[in-house]
Amino acid sequence: MDYKLTIIVPVYNEEGNIGRLHRELSAFLDCSALKAKVLFVNDGSHDSSLQKIREICETSDHFSYCSFDHNYGLSAAVKAGFDYSDTPWTGYIDADIQTSPMDFNKLLEFIDEYDLVTGVRLDRQDSFVKNISSVIANKIRRAFTHDGMDDTGCPLKIIRTDVAKRIPMFNGLHRFLPAMVLLQNGKIKQVPVRHFPRTDGKSNFHLWNRLLGPLMDCFAYVWMKKKYINYNVEESGRIL
Repeated sequence: MDYKLTIIVPVYNEEGNIGRLHRELSAFLDCSALKAKVLFVNDGSHDSSLQKIREICETSDHFSYCSFDHNYGLSAAVKAGFDYSDTPWTGYIDADIQTSPMDFNKLLEFIDEYDLVTGVRLDRQDSFVKNISSVIANKIRRAFTHDGMDDTGCPLKIIRTDVAKRIPMFNGLHRFLPAMVLLQNGKIKQVPVRHFPRTDGKSNFHLWNRLLGPLMDCFAYVWMKKKYINYNVEESGRIL
């Protein structure tokens, strides 16, 4: 099939969400503005997530998966998705379904003009502490990157695959995708999307990955920005 969009779904111990995730993704595939397929990236789950993913992929040509030998983290799972994607566009959503796959169509409205379109969560359904720490982390990140984004942690994004494959990934980089696109002289946009409470499983939220880790990642980004190589070819050819 002539797919145009690959949806990456990182999965780590989400056995309780896999069934609903499958149903919601299937509903989106039926009405997607672009012909789409789904790629699960199992990040070394210890529960039955991998078995449930295998069962889904055995019954549908629109679903595939890759599975890590152990847990490498979200940024590694996103990188693997970029590496495996073979469509012009690549999307990303978390397996906890706190954002709706249907809202991908809101992002797709802008892909003709932008290299990355990301959601910004309205009326966030997280705890007070989690919401406040996210606001603080986003303010710190903006001070370093000047990317103008309000919610880079939103797990609903679409990016041009050729742009994604040029991003030099490091741990924590999923928070810096808009800034990395800007380093390529790309164009980015944020679009309001819905947000829902987590209904199953446990969030990986803690102080390190919400505040301290992102602060350290900002320094890594600044170093990378100074070293980043970007160029435009004005002319090429062959001399006979």
